[in-house]
Amino acid sequence: MTTTAECSREEMLALLDAQRAAALADAPVSLALRQDRLRRAVTVLLDNADDFCEALRADFGHRSVHQSLFTDIASSLEPLKAAQKRVARWMRPERRRASMPFALFGAKARIEYQPLGVVGVISPWNFPIQLTFSPLAGILAAGNRVMIKPSEFTPQTSALMAEAFAQRFDATEIAVVQGGPEAGAAFAGLPFDHLLFTGATNVARHVMRAAAENLVPVTLELGGKSPVVLSDSAKLEQATRRLMMGKTLNAGQICLAPDYVMVPEGQVDAFVEASTAAVGRLYPTLLDNPDYTSIVNQRHFDRLQGYLEDAREKGATVLEINPAGEDFRQQPHHKIAPHLILNPTEDMAVMQEEIFGPLLPVKTYRAFEETIDYVNAHPRPLGLYYFGEKAEEERSLLDRTTSGGVTLNDVIMHVSQEDLPFGGVGPSGMGAYHGYEGFKTFSHGKSIYRQSRLDMHSLGLAPPWGDKFLRLLKGQLKP
Repeated sequence: MTTTAECSREEMLALLDAQRAAALADAPVSLALRQDRLRRAVTVLLDNADDFCEALRADFGHRSVHQSLFTDIASSLEPLKAAQKRVARWMRPERRRASMPFALFGAKARIEYQPLGVVGVISPWNFPIQLTFSPLAGILAAGNRVMIKPSEFTPQTSALMAEAFAQRFDATEIAVVQGGPEAGAAFAGLPFDHLLFTGATNVARHVMRAAAENLVPVTLELGGKSPVVLSDSAKLEQATRRLMMGKTLNAGQICLAPDYVMVPEGQVDAFVEASTAAVGRLYPTLLDNPDYTSIVNQRHFDRLQGYLEDAREKGATVLEINPAGEDFRQQPHHKIAPHLILNPTEDMAVMQEEIFGPLLPVKTYRAFEETIDYVNAHPRPLGLYYFGEKAEEERSLLDRTTSGGVTLNDVIMHVSQEDLPFGGVGPSGMGAYHGYEGFKTFSHGKSIYRQSRLDMHSLGLAPPWGDKFLRLLKGQLKP
């Protein structure tokens, strides 16, 4: 069940049953075992880092090895190592206040966190290592067993993960299930104790529907159209450098990538010039540049080309940022140069769909209030980004819009902060993980109440009711 062969639903159910039986037999899960599993996950990453990077490069046609080491390997190590250090503290029972009058007589209340059992993880193709290993920090720290369904769009990486996990973990601890859409649909319908899905919003609807058949709680990490608001007070050179770095990283194939930017009217030309210069510094060439990543496959390449053609046909000005003037018709991969799309209209596909590529629509505004109104008129995004130096604008944007998270004077970076919970809101997601919040997401917080040793009858708190109880009750009935 950890080979490249398609896994049947019956095999998945058998594996789930085996993991659940092992979880029940080993309860409670000790601190030492949790830390050992986290250490082994780190070992899997480090022992296979170079092979993972090569598999990613092959699956994408071309993917920057340096980028993979940063975004998939190093970015996965941090949460796993942090969980090793902190899990002892996370596991401690939380004391809670017992209600009066019982607390007065010695009653106690607490929460103890215990494993949910078996957690299913459906990980995506854009960061297949990072978005598998990073949630494992909270899942393993919480003491759970794990079944993983990686994307069929990155088959070499998925197969390597299956082999690598099998070297360090028994299949009843962590198992990788492979296969295409049918296997994915069957996986989503398994009676897990929790299911984490990272991917597209339209697919999430099917995943949530399948999970609902067994009342499986879900955490959905999705995406949407994450806006950038560029203030007239922004340091333009710095802002465009950071913005275009985020937009071109992984060729824009990031759930948190800036999806459109709102620029003050009158600053569009300066923005275009600064953005073009920023890309030129990052990538003097594109086609043979090992730092610039390819679009993952022909399907997504054609989708992005379709967005560009649709924008042109509907009247947008489409500007290709091609520092070396290279001919992208002659290439062995699916690279697409960064593009700015000026004067986009709402009926364009590029303004309707999550882009997931190096295309950036540029909208204009006259008054800052327009940016808030526009964001609020659309589905709540996974990320929101503000560049500027005006405290009142920043505060207004934070207070009057709702998004999964915010990065100020940069893009994407809030996801890299392990002590900040990461998640969406509404169409951009449900639930969150990272750090302590991840531990709690994948734990059951069991409420425990210990009653006072004093006899309730002697305190007048049990029938037959009398004046003593009435006086006590009236003492509680106050504003």
